[in-house]
Amino acid sequence: MIPAEVPSALSLDERDPLRSFKSRFVPAADDVAYLDGNSLGRLPVSTPPRLAEIVKQWGERLIRGWEEGWLELPLTLGNRLGASLLGAQAGEVALAESTTVCLYKLASAALDARPERSEIVTDRDNFPTDRYVLEGLAESRGLRIRWIETGAELGPRPADVAAVVGPETALVALSHVAYRSAFLLDMAGISTVAREAGALILWDLSHSVGVIPIALESDGADLAVGCTYKYLNSGPGAPAFLYVRAEHQRALRQPIWGWLGRRDPFSMAQGYEPAAGIGAMLSGTPPIIALTAVSAGLDLVVEAGIDAVRAKAMALGDFVIARHEEWLAPLGVKLGSPYAAAERGGHVALVHPDAAGLCRALAIRGVIVDFRPPDIIRVGLSPLSTSFADAERGLAELRDLLTN
Repeated sequence: MIPAEVPSALSLDERDPLRSFKSRFVPAADDVAYLDGNSLGRLPVSTPPRLAEIVKQWGERLIRGWEEGWLELPLTLGNRLGASLLGAQAGEVALAESTTVCLYKLASAALDARPERSEIVTDRDNFPTDRYVLEGLAESRGLRIRWIETGAELGPRPADVAAVVGPETALVALSHVAYRSAFLLDMAGISTVAREAGALILWDLSHSVGVIPIALESDGADLAVGCTYKYLNSGPGAPAFLYVRAEHQRALRQPIWGWLGRRDPFSMAQGYEPAAGIGAMLSGTPPIIALTAVSAGLDLVVEAGIDAVRAKAMALGDFVIARHEEWLAPLGVKLGSPYAAAERGGHVALVHPDAAGLCRALAIRGVIVDFRPPDIIRVGLSPLSTSFADAERGLAELRDLLTN
């Protein structure tokens, strides 16, 4: 529960065990309260020298770099990400293309693995990319999408999924954290429902990786994707990752047959024969410079510890909600996220009819938040780079806008 008397932002920052991490990020040129790290994380101080190092290697070693660790980076980095943040086994995670492409690959492979089934299940409030990819696959294959309808402040619960899955369900595809409301879905419960129906379950971890402990293996996930430029601070357009549970890797065949997904790419042989394991999910040449930025961002989260990151995310969210109740609720701002910290991801949604205009006005005042149609001000709380003072400044400016 959120305490009746909220400690000051200053006292919370002084007691924050992760407070030193804020200095590990490059400050913006202007003095902003940055509350949008759940869309694009800040630049780690360590990233530019790491990029300079890899560029130097490119210049000095030229093509020899491929034999000096570059070619293996999608899998070695995938193993580290899987072990430290995803609860995955070695050989189940790879860094690949964008989240959209990774989602397409896994959803297509899942549908091919259930050719006798005609339905895909997802929810109306899933992230647009997820919905569009699934709609495109359904249209091209003559399949039906069964939509889960939930309230805007919530998200699908196991019972909601159970109400729509059945013998025709090939794939259930959901986001672990709802991108608007921050509602945290029950991965274990929903995965069980999908498996009992004979369907495969695909999770989008974009709003949970790096801010919430994830247990893909023990929670029964079949497939997963996620981006790295939010809480992993890997930079705009950084490569996404994909996860395939080991038991499915022999059966699933991804649709983009590129040369690096072949078992012996440098043989340049005729015909496609997939690589063993997660390597079969790769397609083209890996983006080495971008993957180096992923490695630098991952290092910070691993150093801080995902449990400590989660604890601060919950505390930041509670603080924002308490200030909302004190300052903003009397001014007509509604809470669009779960009240309980255990049911929330790393951001808080505030609802107001003029959310778009308020977000623009906040930016002029040096507070960067996110607008999500039709009426949501999304307050992003990236625990390693966001202080309680940042959050308080943002809400104070919002209060001032609403009262003047």
